[in-house]
Amino acid sequence: MTSEISKRPLFPRISRKVEHIVKSTALYNRQATRERARELQQRDVIITNNRRHLVEALDWIRRAQDATPDHGVSRAYGLEWTSYFGRMGWQESYPETTGYIIPTFFDCAHFLGDTDLSRRAVEMADWEIEVQLPDGAVRGGIIGDPPSPAVFNTGQVILGWLRAHEETREQRFLDAASRAAAFLRKQQDSGGSWKRANSQFALGNATTYNARVGWALIRYGQVTRDDAAIDAGCRNLDHTVTLQTDTGWFKDNCLSDPSAPYTHTISYVLEGLLGGYETTGDHRYLQAVLKAADGILPAIDSSGRLFGKLDSHWKPKASWVCLTGNCQLACIFFRLALIDAAIGSAKQYRSAANRLLTFVKGTQNLVTETPGLRGGIKGSYPVDGAYGRFQLLNWAAKFFVDALLLAEAKANENPQEATQRRPFRKVHRSGPQKSDSAIRWNPA
Repeated sequence: MTSEISKRPLFPRISRKVEHIVKSTALYNRQATRERARELQQRDVIITNNRRHLVEALDWIRRAQDATPDHGVSRAYGLEWTSYFGRMGWQESYPETTGYIIPTFFDCAHFLGDTDLSRRAVEMADWEIEVQLPDGAVRGGIIGDPPSPAVFNTGQVILGWLRAHEETREQRFLDAASRAAAFLRKQQDSGGSWKRANSQFALGNATTYNARVGWALIRYGQVTRDDAAIDAGCRNLDHTVTLQTDTGWFKDNCLSDPSAPYTHTISYVLEGLLGGYETTGDHRYLQAVLKAADGILPAIDSSGRLFGKLDSHWKPKASWVCLTGNCQLACIFFRLALIDAAIGSAKQYRSAANRLLTFVKGTQNLVTETPGLRGGIKGSYPVDGAYGRFQLLNWAAKFFVDALLLAEAKANENPQEATQRRPFRKVHRSGPQKSDSAIRWNPA
């Protein structure tokens, strides 16, 4: 029988092949070639005050939002042509990361006194409602991909809607968060994990990073006084703790290779557990974060270089740095240092955070006139590394800004402002209790 491929018209197939060959050349991708050469030659490396780096990164995210036809934030700026996107330059809006950029923009609006950032954050939150799926889920992938639900993305946008509601007191944001929380609870299994409705763009059976979703459910339950949501979130974090090994590493935790996860997804787990501790007071979550943090510390060199994939003994399995992971870990170490100096490692954590952040500052291009390159944060260093190859990612810029805010808060002796801690009131989990750590804490 004639194959399906042979039935296709010959000329379009040849045309696509020729296009792929031409557009994959170094000559066609001059932006990528020039930026890699700049890195190799260590030209125009600028490491300056935190505010300069912060404003440049914020302006990059503003341009990423303005580059889309909606109010979402462009997923990334591509320095080279890729067949998946069919072009280089700005990509379509990304619901997942737009959701967690919302709190960052509100934070910076207060820190800088910039009302434009608040306006943009509200626009992002309203746009997220527009593209929310009928079952309450947030879609996986970018706008233009076939709509499909994604548990992780849903949790991240809940965090954005909760912050938008806090800032504006507009009920529509809480209503959207309620629909999303109902979706998550419906999909959760009895053990606390999510095996259904995970993103089709990543491994569906290696989602320990959904700890960030558990944290989002706790936050939602606290705001709405929904004990069932709090319980669902805590069950997920309880499950997450069981996946930690003796070395502090977490099993089943990567978008593509669970044997050597990205520092990005490792950080997602730690963010979820640390957020769980900060909102519940459950010390098991904090202890799990400290155990992992102490395993990661020796892998960070004196310059702040941390290779982008780490195996179960925290040994590097990549020759490049995942800059997003650097930024997230800087945030985590800053927060650990702020929680309680009595843990005995505050100075060590603060030093690691500063080194990780300084490394990323040195990779930010502050001299180019190319709007999609200036001020943004690349997926990898060097830029041709495997994570976000030749791309500047909106979530890398977001976590970079978060880390800079925490660094500034420490410099100004104002940790309260940076971590945005709020007073808590006690609540109790429903159902059978496993330990005396079942007392949870709820914002007043």
